[in-house]
Amino acid sequence: MSRTPRSTYRLQIRREFDLDAATALIDYIAALGADAVYLSPILTSEPGSAHGYDVTDPSAVDPDRGGPDALARLADAAHAAGLAVLVDIVPNHMGVATPAHNPWWWDLLTHGRESRYADAFDIDWDAGGGRIRLPVLGEDDPELRIEDGTLRYWEHRFPLAPGTADDGATPAEVHARQHYELVHWRRGDAELNFRRFFAVTTLAGLRVEDPRVFDESHAEVLRWVRAGLVDGLRIDHPDGLADPGGYLARLSEETGGAYVLVEKILEHGEELPPHWATAGTTGYDALGDIDRVLIDPAAEPVLDDLEAELRGGPADWGALVHEGKSAVARTLLRAEVARLARLLPATDAVEDALRELLACFPVYRSYLPAGIEHLHEAATHARRRRPELAAAIDRVLPYLADPAHPAAIRFQQTSGAVMAKGVEDTAFYRYGRLASLNEVGGDPSEFAIDVDEFHRRQMLRQARTPLSMTTLSTHDTKRGEDTRARIDALSEVPQLWRSTLATLRGRAPLGDGPLESLLWASFIGAWPLSRERAHAYAEKAAREAATGTSWTDPDEAFEERLHALVDAAFDDETARAAVEECVEFVREAGWINALSAKLLQLAAPGVPDVYQGSELWNRSLVDPDNRLPVDFDERRRLLERIDGGELPPPDESAAAKLLVTSRVLRARRDRPELFTRYAGLPVVGHASAHAIAFDRGGAVAVATRLPIGLSRRGGWNDTRVLTPPGRYIDAIGGEAVEGGELLLGRLLSRYPVALLLRAEKRTEEKGSA
Repeated sequence: MSRTPRSTYRLQIRREFDLDAATALIDYIAALGADAVYLSPILTSEPGSAHGYDVTDPSAVDPDRGGPDALARLADAAHAAGLAVLVDIVPNHMGVATPAHNPWWWDLLTHGRESRYADAFDIDWDAGGGRIRLPVLGEDDPELRIEDGTLRYWEHRFPLAPGTADDGATPAEVHARQHYELVHWRRGDAELNFRRFFAVTTLAGLRVEDPRVFDESHAEVLRWVRAGLVDGLRIDHPDGLADPGGYLARLSEETGGAYVLVEKILEHGEELPPHWATAGTTGYDALGDIDRVLIDPAAEPVLDDLEAELRGGPADWGALVHEGKSAVARTLLRAEVARLARLLPATDAVEDALRELLACFPVYRSYLPAGIEHLHEAATHARRRRPELAAAIDRVLPYLADPAHPAAIRFQQTSGAVMAKGVEDTAFYRYGRLASLNEVGGDPSEFAIDVDEFHRRQMLRQARTPLSMTTLSTHDTKRGEDTRARIDALSEVPQLWRSTLATLRGRAPLGDGPLESLLWASFIGAWPLSRERAHAYAEKAAREAATGTSWTDPDEAFEERLHALVDAAFDDETARAAVEECVEFVREAGWINALSAKLLQLAAPGVPDVYQGSELWNRSLVDPDNRLPVDFDERRRLLERIDGGELPPPDESAAAKLLVTSRVLRARRDRPELFTRYAGLPVVGHASAHAIAFDRGGAVAVATRLPIGLSRRGGWNDTRVLTPPGRYIDAIGGEAVEGGELLLGRLLSRYPVALLLRAEKRTEEKGSA
């Protein structure tokens, strides 16, 4: 029988924090109120992998992560505590960075097309002349050697096909006889002949559409479900699969309809395919809605003007997206476009036409025949942008629209990669208007939403995907939830932000205004942070933006200025003062935004996930910063104090966030009957725009928004929320409340949020007559 969790708590499992370490936290997670423990990938992966998405052996739980016995211990402990177990799995690809660690890949390299895994990986054999191209060389005339029956290049080791190295041939001659070809690393993006995860050459795409590949790659995962060890699964990157809908249908059949979520990014206004066998997504869409209802819409024209000044002309997000996607299709994913072109009749400009269609594609991918309108929309825009390609576009379109044609299948697999690399990993780093908007699954062109729009979106979630996950922070978010909450507060003081940025740019000029804005806003959102973390983030952001430097061609002079900018935040007295003064001005507003965001996420429709440690302030930046170790001892101590009756104030300790998190999670776990619908509640009075209130069916959530503006108005005064009648208990502050018209000045006097739970009816025993 499938079990649907009411909430989850995500843990990043790795060698330093293995399954037994997670088991030791089960009592804490249960005490916090979460209904399920949610694990990052645990199959055997590349040794030392901090994330587990580079699976090297799908047949076993990773020994580095504790092995199968540790999984059994965790499952027993979780189930004994009443918690479900969810696990993240990776059907799209395998890790091949070290061939000797991946038995499938090693066998493939050894035997080529005769390997039993030749059909498991997505390889264009003809393009490589029957060989797999491996872009690992750093020189044109490499020093290869034969050692211990393997071909060696520096630390790299590759297998030898039987009978190819026993006749005294030179290493170069032996290499020429193999089923693989070692090539210079710079040739990979243009000449690779196997599908990979985005542009990561060390992650080779799998063909799980092949029933045998599905069976062998999922045998261990299905064992977990059938043995009752695992109750649900999170599917990583389904957009990379040839047939995501078919895969999910097969998975549902094999698991008996277990709870399954997909890591699927929906563009603004896009819906999850309703025919998929899934409860929903991992919740990036909810994250975007919550951030935007906490942003002051009045700041949009001010920040638009600032962005235009920084870049020397108006900022056009759509143009930045097209530019980023087009560049990715020409460079990082050139090999994928070339492979796609080989599936089509040879015509003039076919690759150009494909690149333009990919750059114009409005969503991550279609799922033909569903989503055909996106292809036609892309074609319309592509013809308008490049009229000289109209004929070529018209020639390829019928093939790309045919669900059965190999080119259509591959185009759908490729469009998501182009979107992810061109937008999330490029355009997001080139747009500095308000850094908190540049988040996974978000559309930075949508600046803010009002309360009515927030209510509308939550009602749709309740109606369409009530069991979909919601989140505020993950291992993939560009900035942690409380980093964003403080940046959101800058929207209330855009002139302060403008003057602060001018001071900072004057002290440490970089020559790239939008990137400078992005960096300084991120530092202010995450402050205080270590110098090491700041340098790591700045370097990654600059190289992803690829406007002044890049991963493949670092610009030494630009990066010297970049690191000088970071050092100025710590060493330049004027710059440090500007950062700290700005932080101090928005600090309290950041706390209020953070508590409001947490309440909205945890109380609104969906299955809320708490990312490890984010029950206290999560001021992380992009990975690997968001995978840093968590001090769970501190969280245990604070929770014990709160459970002992302490009501901590909103402050830097973040204990107030732990209070909110635990009380809402416990309410959802213990009184699910109060969370069965969604209705926005009226707020009236002079500060009505500063509150969000909704009724979930007996649980009434009230949160503060735009707190700086609220303070400037003089507080709540006569502002009231209109709730259904009855007796309530505020799960956060503990006070009893009579429903009806509630003064917000009284309800929110201690905390900026409240969760009113309808009091349970007492059963009166009646004597018999």
